[in-house]
Parts: sequence; C-alpha cells; structure tokens
Amino acid sequence: MKTVGIQGIKGSYHDQVAKDYFGKSLIVNEFLSFDDLALSVNKGESEFGVMAIENSIAGSIIPNYALIDSHDLYIVGEYFININHQLMVLPGSKIEDIKYVSSHPMALLQCKRFFKKYPHITLVEEKDTAEVAKRISENNVKDTAAVASVQAAKIYDLDIISKNIQTIKKNQTRFVIVSKNKIKNGGLLNKASLKFSLSHETGSLALVLNILKKYNLNLTKIQSLPIIEIPWKYSFFVDTTFISLDDFNNAVNIIKNEAESLKVLGVYKNQMK
Repeated sequence: MKTVGIQGIKGSYHDQVAKDYFGKSLIVNEFLSFDDLALSVNKGESEFGVMAIENSIAGSIIPNYALIDSHDLYIVGEYFININHQLMVLPGSKIEDIKYVSSHPMALLQCKRFFKKYPHITLVEEKDTAEVAKRISENNVKDTAAVASVQAAKIYDLDIISKNIQTIKKNQTRFVIVSKNKIKNGGLLNKASLKFSLSHETGSLALVLNILKKYNLNLTKIQSLPIIEIPWKYSFFVDTTFISLDDFNNAVNIIKNEAESLKVLGVYKNQMK
C-alpha cells in the first residue's frame, strides 16, 4: 500500500487527485503546507507527494517549483482535474446569514466575480479548502461558508447553496506526482521537466530553445524563477514533450554543454489530452 502526502485534508482537491491517480487503497499523509509535504517526501515519510503546480486561470504556483528543486524531488507523473468550486454551509443556513467565506486564496480568486454580488460577505484566506469545511461542521459555525469540492460537502455533511461558482467554468489545475526516486517501470515516457540557468550572453536562451526544436521537443511550459543568491539572475523551469526518448537524451546532453547548469526534474508520461 502506497503512502502519499497531500497538501490539505480528506475532501481536498489534492485528496481527490491522490485517489484518482493511485486508487483508493493508499495511506494518505495530510499536510497544511507544501513545505511540510515536500519535506515528508524528501525524508521518505511519504513515498509520493501530490502537488498542485499550475492552474489554467491563475497560472503557475511558483514556490512549488522551488520546493521540488530544493528538496531534490523527482517528478514521476502529472494529473489534470477540473476544478468546480461549491459554496457550502451548515444545513439550514442561507447566504443572507453568511458574514464570512473562508477558503484557500486560489479558490477565492477563482470565484471573485460571484462574490462581488454579495458585498456584505468578508473573504478570509485559509490554508485548505476542505479544512474550512471540516471546521464549520465540527464547530457548528453558522455565519461562515466554505468554498470547496462536492466531495468535501459530502464528507463533512454541509449543504451546497451555490454550485460551480468559479468565474471561468473551464477551470483546470495541473498536479505533479513527486518522489525521492526516479520512475523505475517501463511505462511510456514522453514528457520531461528541466531546470537550467544561462549566461547573460545575447541569444543564450534562443540557443537552448533551438536545440529543443532541432530534436523535435515541444515546449509546453517555460517559467523563470530568481536565483536568490545572485541578484537579477534567473533559472528557467521548462516542460517539454517528445516522441523519442533518445531525442530527449541527446538534446539534454547538448544543453548541458551550453548552459551554466542543467537539472532534469523528471521524465514521465504526458497526461494532457
């Protein structure tokens, strides 16, 4: 039975991804911060970790790139889910009774338009969507609503008073599956995540991108992140898909000679349809 660390608790979106990806026969370690989750995987307390990495509306969760890198974690998979936010309360409560809505800041941001219709409600940022639902249920909190998943409402016996309140209905989040070890099975590997740094010479980034093009690697994501120790110096985090693993390995070997540093963060199966 696999041990999987998640950010959040039972009923969170991370919990949903863990069960969809690994099946329901697993041990789930719950963490309210990504830092503690990454540390758990690094120490081997969790065999795998589930981490949100980007959202189709809000963009990249940049600190998580740094956590994967600094804890020497390896991306072994990815998973996409549709995010459908529900407004939930204690049974019998109405939206007129609600003074506060608490949830993860990303969830609140994704429902911004909905809450403009209710200026009497104060939005409160919390660490996890499902944890708020649990607290409302256990403490019988009548003046507060949660924004969370349908599953959270079922688990914590709350009423959904407004369904699918996210501003943009086609709202997806990409999660990565991380481990301390590289993938060992013989499954299809056709996507990779890389981190590299370059000199400030003109055309240095274009040179790397041309290498990817030459070896038929499709760039699906590029994200810059400051190198804290060196002001105005950046690392680049790149996702790329490919058909031939040999082409990928050849490209990596050439980029190693052109870049100041290169780290392969993971080679795994592309889940984007």
